[in-house]
Amino acid sequence: MRALIVTEEGLRYEPAAAPPPCPPGEALIRVHRAGICRTDLEIVRGYMGFRGVPGHEFVGQVEACSEPAWVGKRVTAEINAACGTCDRCRAGLGRHCAARTTLGILGRNGALAEWCAMPVRCLHEVPADLSDEEAVFIEPLAAAHEILEQVAVPEAAACTVLGDGKLGILCAWTLSRVARQVLLVGHHPAKLARAAWEGLRTATEPPPHDSQDLVVEATGTGEGLMQAINVTRPRGTLILKSTVVSPGELNLARAVVKELTIVGSRCGPFDRAIKALRAYRFPVARLIDGDYPLERGVEAFAHAARRDALKILVRPYPPPQPVPLA
Repeated sequence: MRALIVTEEGLRYEPAAAPPPCPPGEALIRVHRAGICRTDLEIVRGYMGFRGVPGHEFVGQVEACSEPAWVGKRVTAEINAACGTCDRCRAGLGRHCAARTTLGILGRNGALAEWCAMPVRCLHEVPADLSDEEAVFIEPLAAAHEILEQVAVPEAAACTVLGDGKLGILCAWTLSRVARQVLLVGHHPAKLARAAWEGLRTATEPPPHDSQDLVVEATGTGEGLMQAINVTRPRGTLILKSTVVSPGELNLARAVVKELTIVGSRCGPFDRAIKALRAYRFPVARLIDGDYPLERGVEAFAHAARRDALKILVRPYPPPQPVPLA
C-alpha cells in the first residue's frame, strides 16, 4: 500500500509499504481522508520515538472485519486501542491502559496511508449528513469536548482559550455552546477572523490578570502556560490541552498561591463530538487550508508546519487497491 512513513531520517512517502495486520476483533479500513495535527508534526521531530505510519484523525470505510455488520460502513475511530481487561480498562479508563497502542502515535501504524486497522470496539459510524471533510474533525472535536466531561462550566463563567490553532478554535467553539462569555486569544488575526462564529469574541491580547473563571491553555508554549496562570482568577480552573510544550520559563508559584485547579485534558468522547457536529454545524470547513494527495504528503506536512496554517488534509486515494489479506 502507499503510505507516509516516519523513520530515523524524518518523513518519507513509501509507495509499497506493508498493509496493516487485521486480526480477529479488528477492522481493516480504507482511509478516505486524514488530517495532520500538531502531534503529527512533533512525531516527525521525534516525539514518543514513534517509527511507522503517523496520523490519527481520519474517516474511512470498513472493507474487512470479523464482524460482518461493520463491512461497508463509513467510520472513524477512537485512537487508543486498550487491552480491555486491566483494572484501568474495567474502570472505564482505557485511554490510560498501560498496554494500549495508539493510532499513529504508540505501537500502531496510523491513518496517513491507504489502509489502517483498529479494534471494532474503537469504531464509530459516521452519519451520512457529515462529509468526509467534516468527519476528519471528530477526533479533535472530541478532545475539545473532554473539557465538558471533566469540568462543570456554568453559563455565566468567564472563559478564555489561549491559542488560535485548530484545537484552540475547536475548544472555544465548544465552550461557546455552554457559556456566554468566551474569549479566544491568539497572535494571528487571519486565524482569529476564521474563528469568529456566532458571537465568539476574539483578541490578540489576553484579558487582565486574575479575571477568568476558566482558562484553556492551547498554545503549546511555556510562555502561554505562564500567561494562562496569570489570567486565571484565584481558585479558578486551568485546563491544559497542549501535549507538547516547547521550552520556556516555567514558574508554578503563582498557580500554588492562587490555589488553581489544574486539569490535564487529552482525548475525548467521540459520540458527544459527533452529536455536537451535527447539532451545531460547527463551520470546520473554513479551517481547512489544504487537501493533498498522499504522494504529496511530505509537502502537506511542510504546509501544516507553517505558522499561518490551520488544518491540512491528506487523501490516500485514488486509486483503490484490492483488500490486502492479513
